[in-house]
Amino acid sequence: MNTPKRARGRPRSAFSESGGATLQSLDRALGLLATVARFGHATLTDLALAQGLPAATAHRILTTLQKHGFVDFDRHSQEWMIGIEAYRTGSAYLRRAGLTEIGQPILRALMEKTGETANLAVPDGTEVVFIAQVETAHPIRAFFPAGTRSPMHASGTGKAILAMMPPERARTLLQKAGLPVFTSKTLSTPNALFQDLDRTRTRGWSYEADERHDGMSCIGAAIFDENGLPCAGISISGPSGRFKPDSLDRLGQAVAEAGAEITRLTGGTAPDRSS
Repeated sequence: MNTPKRARGRPRSAFSESGGATLQSLDRALGLLATVARFGHATLTDLALAQGLPAATAHRILTTLQKHGFVDFDRHSQEWMIGIEAYRTGSAYLRRAGLTEIGQPILRALMEKTGETANLAVPDGTEVVFIAQVETAHPIRAFFPAGTRSPMHASGTGKAILAMMPPERARTLLQKAGLPVFTSKTLSTPNALFQDLDRTRTRGWSYEADERHDGMSCIGAAIFDENGLPCAGISISGPSGRFKPDSLDRLGQAVAEAGAEITRLTGGTAPDRSS
């Protein structure tokens, strides 16, 4: 009697890899999860419309993702949002990349040197996403939980990253996002913003004063990858009253040095700003 050989590698599938029913379901689920992450929080109707799905189909996908902790549902607002498992999955990627592990002691040293909360963020489309923070001991301080997003043009970290991007890439992003106004100090015209980015590029650090939140300021610097392109940013933030004009250069240099250290330790290369 011949015994069938045990299958090795991956099993044969009844569905072709180019578009079987199972893969289509996975594609829809991942697309919907990405849409939830992009929106932050949204109703079933908005998510279904964004993905071009029937509401019943979108609801089945969302409840399955909820079962596994990738999304949550707020019964009060009737909105869906990212769940803890999605955060854990993203954190696993960041651990692999090494940015948070390498950055953590540098954030702490920056906080101790400047006396202000130190932050680490990565770009995501037209926004920056905060991934790590070391808080100052000051009772009045800035706080950005991991996962907090901010538009690039109204963020110290975002402006530091924008300033070091190829100009055409920065313009494309800004045209896509627009320049929404958050306070009377928001740089909401192209001329004002690009003049600010020029100053940031020249000195190596950005300064954001009351542009996102009244009474809060931020100084940021870019972190670069192996190709010399900005891949993340480091910053300090706190009440504007503590960011005195005569201390900005000292604080800016401290942030820029911290960014350069993370760039070096992660194998990145800073561009030559003198050229």
